[in-house]
Amino acid sequence: MANSRFHGRYEGEGRVCEHPTCREAGEFRAPGYRPSGFDGPGEYRWFCLQHVREFNDGYNWFEGMSAEEVLNAQSPVAGWRTESPAFSPRAAVDGMPRWNDFNDPLDAISARANGIKSRARREAQMQMSGQFSKDEAEALETMGLGSDTNKQRLRRRYSELVRRYHPDRNGGDRSYEARLGKVVDAYQLLRKCKAIA
Repeated sequence: MANSRFHGRYEGEGRVCEHPTCREAGEFRAPGYRPSGFDGPGEYRWFCLQHVREFNDGYNWFEGMSAEEVLNAQSPVAGWRTESPAFSPRAAVDGMPRWNDFNDPLDAISARANGIKSRARREAQMQMSGQFSKDEAEALETMGLGSDTNKQRLRRRYSELVRRYHPDRNGGDRSYEARLGKVVDAYQLLRKCKAIA
């Protein structure tokens, strides 16, 4: 599909304008019969230039919405509380703050950045102590443990995290498998670490 980015024209598809009295090429798309959503971008209507202009002049995106829905759709933070992995109740399992714990998007971004910086700072301190390698420091952070951990605490934490991330404990949800894999890898590395007695 060739797209002329300056005119919004999609040439060479062989579509015919959807206006009932027009037989020209339908090279310009307009909002369609099915809106964009979870299942994809929706369906477009295709018109010639003249009829897409007419369609756009009469199109009202807010049609059928209440005054409150229109106001919410025009809000600069529209969609902020939409359910997504970053907003879900289980979003904070990795120690980072949940996005929907904040009313202001900038506060959430700041808290998340501070969490990332403090994690990097802890990893660097563990490495500089000469006690742990870079991989071991990252593994301790993955497990949520400090440099003062011992074998018993490591096993207890491992058991807790495996229970938390295992699909059987999450109603068969396999979305935490990658996180579970990181925990298993971290444990395998740390259980051989000489600095953990």
